[in-house]
Order: sequence, then structure tokens, then C-alpha cells
Amino acid sequence: MIVAQSALRLDATWVDYSIIALYFLFVLGIGWAARAKVSSSIDFFLSGRSLPAWVTGLAFISANLGAVEIVGMSANGVQYGFQTMHYFWIGAVPAMVFLGIVMMPFYYGSKVRSVPEFMLRRFGPGAHLVNAISFAIAQLLIAGINLLLLAKVVNALLGWPLWLTLVVAAVIVLSYITLGGLSAAIYNEVLQFFVIVAALLPLTLIGLHSVGGWSGLKERVATESHFHTWPGTDISGFDNPVVSVIGLVFGLGFVLSFGYWTTNFVEVQRSMAADSLSAARKTPIIGAFPKMFIPFIVVLPGMIAGATVAPIMDQTAKPNDAILYLMRDLLPNGLLGIAIAGLLAAFMAGMAANISAFNTVFSYDIWQTYVVKNRADDYYLKVGRIATVGATGIAVFTALIADNFGNVMDYLQTLFGFFNAPLFATFLIGMFWKRMTPTAGWASLLAGTGAAILYWYISEFTSASATIFDLPGQGTAFAAASVAFVVDIVVAVVVSLMTTPKPDEELVGFVKSVTPKAHFTDAAEAELPLLQRTVPLGILCLVMAVVLNIVFA
Repeated sequence: MIVAQSALRLDATWVDYSIIALYFLFVLGIGWAARAKVSSSIDFFLSGRSLPAWVTGLAFISANLGAVEIVGMSANGVQYGFQTMHYFWIGAVPAMVFLGIVMMPFYYGSKVRSVPEFMLRRFGPGAHLVNAISFAIAQLLIAGINLLLLAKVVNALLGWPLWLTLVVAAVIVLSYITLGGLSAAIYNEVLQFFVIVAALLPLTLIGLHSVGGWSGLKERVATESHFHTWPGTDISGFDNPVVSVIGLVFGLGFVLSFGYWTTNFVEVQRSMAADSLSAARKTPIIGAFPKMFIPFIVVLPGMIAGATVAPIMDQTAKPNDAILYLMRDLLPNGLLGIAIAGLLAAFMAGMAANISAFNTVFSYDIWQTYVVKNRADDYYLKVGRIATVGATGIAVFTALIADNFGNVMDYLQTLFGFFNAPLFATFLIGMFWKRMTPTAGWASLLAGTGAAILYWYISEFTSASATIFDLPGQGTAFAAASVAFVVDIVVAVVVSLMTTPKPDEELVGFVKSVTPKAHFTDAAEAELPLLQRTVPLGILCLVMAVVLNIVFA
């Protein structure tokens, strides 16, 4: 249920509305301009694989800078403070570097059009169909999160009812995705990245000033653990510090993080749109640099709101609303318009990423592969546009599901545990063990996903009292993901030893041990300066993440 208008209505003036209107003109203009470059399905779904690394890198991080980052992480800032940094420094950066250095050569070098298509080529139709359907469902659910939070901003701005704001917000995103496909989404994501920073940086600085700076914030936030990242017992759900660290590093830093960043087509699609293997590999690493510093303008506002905004402090409002309350209380007109535009940009970037990934997988991996085969390219381009409309409509209904969660991070981490954790396990074994069989591919995915759902069901809907089923914070999501990962690996190994693998010649480009080394390198990269090469850039990124963990421990 949306918070009452009297509590959250933003006092916007014509100045704010003018800024918002100007932003929407740019958004729709980019969609219209990109439309002229869409002449094939590859143009619509993968931007013709023609974009430079800096564009795809910023789009990579902007696609993730949606509801999860802005609302979910600020809500976590209210509840857990600096422990939320784990989602960035442990739960993102290492996996993004791994994607660029290790996995993008498989994706880009094999010339697949999607992550599920990689599953088809490596394991066959069983694993492919399971992955394609589960991914499509996940994107519709996650798009609903972004749409719901976009609607909440419009509701706070105009006081419109929830159903109307959901429809209006959906139409805005639908317009530019249908017009320009992935190129429209990516170029809008680049614009949106800068708009988001321009919105959140002033809010953070003004918020800090209002509480007397860093020392004033520490005085107002009584919980000492909110200013330390480790051992992170509040967010992990484990009271024992050692167990908490292990849970965060394995459950979040490895299983959930690598599962999300390395197999989630929403992100990988941006790298696939790059103009070379070198650019594709550097895309997630370029995105990892701003990713390290985004929490300072997302988590801090949540902490400030938790210490200063009455409805958040007395728990009459959801943590999800923290950022809106802070905007209402602190920003003057003009800056308020920029902040609203920034939030709209964030939610549209997230939803557009979900929808553009969904329409690719639906068109290529479901419709073309299993429903209507061997039609002209124009036919699948039309299917993609129809899928975009359908997905946007469904997202209106999945938004209502997301509205039942006080903290969207709880909901999102649960979804990632269901879908991404087992997928990463299957990918990891499949790319480095040629003995893994097609049967093991689909069986491990089903077993891992089923194990996560079963764990979640027991912890949420039964009276099980064992510690492993009774975890506060977001420990249940971490544990469910870990269970899914382990079960997936066990099933993959056992089934592989009982069934027949593919011959080596069918695994070239999909399994490292049978693929020539040249497949994983770009000869032109050797001529670039050191810090423009993928591996040194990735190492620098990891070193910076380690330093941040030490400084804020």
C-alpha cells in the first residue's frame, strides 16, 4: 500500500516540473533517434554489437542502478548502516572483474545472442529451456520492483492513485524501448547514470550538513555497528562473528554475487553489445569503478533518514520510503526537481534493462527456438516489440507483489537465490569440466532451484525452529542461495558420472580445456597502454575494493 499522500507529498513547483519534463524529452528523443538504426533483430536486441567500452561500461552499471540500489540499499542503510557496503565491495566488484576477465571470452567469443543460448550450445535444449523460462519469469518479477518504485515517486509528486501511476510509468518505459530497442536503453542508461549522480550527491551532502557532518551522524545513530562493515552480524543474520564473515563471503560474496553478475543476462547483454572482445571484457570492469563509490550516495542518505525522519524513526513508514522522506524534508525547489528526475532515471534504467533482456530471451530462446522456427528476421523483430509490450503489462501486476515487502532487498535476494545461485553453479562446472553432461545441466538447475525454494518455504511458512531456518536480517536469502549452489554442484557431478558427455569437438568455445587460447584473447589489446588492458584494469579494481574494506572495517 502506498504511503498516505499527506505524509509523502513532495512540494514541487513549476521549476521542478520543468526539469522533469526536460529530462523526459531527452529520454524519448534518444529512443526516437535510436529507432533509425534498428534494421534487424541484432540491432534491436544487441545494438548490432557496435558500441564502445565506455558506453557499455556506464550502461552496465546504470542498468543495475535502479530500484535495488536507490530504494533497496537506502532501506538497508536505515536498517544496517555501513554493513550494506558488503553488497558493493564484496557482493559486486569481485564478480564483475571475474565476468570481464574469465567469462566474457566464452560469451562474446562463442557469438551467442543470450546467456540461455550459451546453455543451449553447451548442454542442449533441456538446460536451455529451464534457464530461459526461469530467467523470463525472474525479469518480469524484478521489473515489477522497478515499476512499483517508479510509481511511488510519481504518486509522491502528483498524489495519483497507485494503479494510475503504475500504468503511466509503464507507458514511459515502453515508449523508448519499443522505439529503439537495446540501443535506446543503453544510451538512456548512460544519460541516466549522470542524472542519478547529480540527484543523489547533493541530497547526501545536504543531509550530512543537516546532521552536523560525519560526527553528528554518529551521535544520532546510536547503533555502533552501523559504522563498521565487518563482521556484519546484523545483515548476515549470524550472531557468531566468524560464522557471519564466512556467510557473507560465501553466501553473498561468492554464491549470490557471482550468480548474479556472471550469469544474469540483464548485465551480460550490455557487454555483448560492445564492438570487440576487448571492449566486452572491459565493460563490467569499467562499471566496477563507479560501483565502488555509489554506496556513499545511496547508503548514507538511508542512514541520515533513519536518524532524522520521524515516520522512519518510529517505524510508521517502511524503510523503502526513506529516500523520498529525505527529499521532501531537505531539498529546495530546483534541486528537488533534479532529485525526482534522478529517481525516475534510476527506476526506468532498471526496468528498461529487465524488459530489454526479457524481450531478447523470449524472442530468441523461447519463441524462435521452440514455437515458430525458421522465419524471416523481420518476424522476430516484430515478436520482440510485441514481447516488450506484453512484459510491460505483466510488470504492472508483479509490481503489486513487490509492494507487499517492506524492504525490497529481502524480496530481491530471495529471487536471486532461486534463479541465479544454481545457474552460476551449473555454468562454473560446465565451463571448466568437459565431463559435465547435458542431462546434468538441466537436472542440476532444477535441483538447485528446488532446494532454494524448499529452504525458503520451510523458513517462512513452517514452525521449524532450527537455527539454520531462523535467520534475521537477510541471512535466509544468503543461506537459501548457498543451499542451492551446493545441491546444484552435487547433482551435476553425480548425474554427469552416470550419463554420457558431449564429444570434445562440440565443446570448443564453451569449455576452457578444449578451446584454443586464441579464442580468449584480443590481439589488439596487447598494443594498448597497461591500464587500458583488461587484466591490469581488473587487478587495480580489486586492490581498490580491498582498501575500502580495510578503511571502513
